[in-house]
Amino acid sequence: MELKSGYKQTEVGMIPEDWDALELEAVCTMKSGEGITASSIDDFSEYPCYGGNGLRGYTKRFTHDGRFALIGRQGALCGNVVSAQSKFFASEHAVVVTPRASYDIDYLTYVLGEMHLNRYSESSAQPGLSVSKLLKLPLAAPRSEAEQRSIALALSNMDALLGELGNLIAKRRGIKQAAMQELLTGKRRLPGFEGEWGVKTLRQVAMIRSGITKNSGTKIQNPVKVNYLRVANVQDGFFDLSEISKIEIPRHEVAKYSVLAGDVLMNEGGDLDKLGRGAVWQGLGEPCVHQNHVFVVRPDPSLSSSYLNSWITSSIARDYFLIAGKQTTNLASISKSSLGELPIHLPSLEEQEAITDILDTMDSEIRRLEERHTKTIALKQGMMQQLLTGKIRLQ
Repeated sequence: MELKSGYKQTEVGMIPEDWDALELEAVCTMKSGEGITASSIDDFSEYPCYGGNGLRGYTKRFTHDGRFALIGRQGALCGNVVSAQSKFFASEHAVVVTPRASYDIDYLTYVLGEMHLNRYSESSAQPGLSVSKLLKLPLAAPRSEAEQRSIALALSNMDALLGELGNLIAKRRGIKQAAMQELLTGKRRLPGFEGEWGVKTLRQVAMIRSGITKNSGTKIQNPVKVNYLRVANVQDGFFDLSEISKIEIPRHEVAKYSVLAGDVLMNEGGDLDKLGRGAVWQGLGEPCVHQNHVFVVRPDPSLSSSYLNSWITSSIARDYFLIAGKQTTNLASISKSSLGELPIHLPSLEEQEAITDILDTMDSEIRRLEERHTKTIALKQGMMQQLLTGKIRLQ
């Protein structure tokens, strides 16, 4: 690689001439915190208590006062880096990072986070980091503390933007949830609609079908290869079609098991709080069948697919799934017959469509914010890679 003017080649790559390639021990000290018993930690005491997995709770005394970086030394989040300030307690499973003179703690916090320290864990059973080995890791740093602070400020501004977007997304979701609670139960009626609603079970207003079990050992007569939708494809309100499997089935069964546009696909199993998640299928333009752990629900003319898809996320439906679902050690599931007994509050088709128009508009706004949040994360990541290596300099 050609060496750019004003840069030099080092063990950490090409960096500006007025930066240094150093080991961590040259820019900071590291020390594990103190032991603390679980009985000394609660949810209401004055001082935050940090452990190997981040904030553990609160306690009545503190070990540090100031601004520091904390590294998870042991636990599931071993190598995780967080910022801590003011008075707090650091347990023996957290490593407290203190900057040496001329080094900014906020800059170091971002650098440490980018080093992916979990890679240096020394045990797979109980992940753990060696402080002495961490201190020998190389990094690049500007000699100017002012430049360090400028880099940290730029990244901090991106974090603030991400926080604002996250709060806005949560607020919009809360508004939508409140609207669903009122609109899907008839507590709030839209202008131009009146009259009582009916209550039906799902099996009374829709066909419910289980799918095909994949069996590679079975010989198939007159086979045809088609798309095969699995549990992983059916998310909460959308489909993840990044990977679509194929399956060979008898040609005469294609029509029987095909998924049609307007079908609502719902998962049979998963985490209890995600049981019954589903989405409306819009079609792929070619035959597509579904796994035996995915239900196809095909509404009759009295039930809108979009309304049903909104209804299964309502509090009434979620409560029903929690009760009707069968919980095992790792997963929960719901049977076809139990799914068929799901109660649905049913207004006229015209009112269903008016309700879903409002909820779809809210969903579109939430998706727009989520896409912006995702793009901002990618932008921040790109900024970090450029700023923390000196490829881009801040004036």
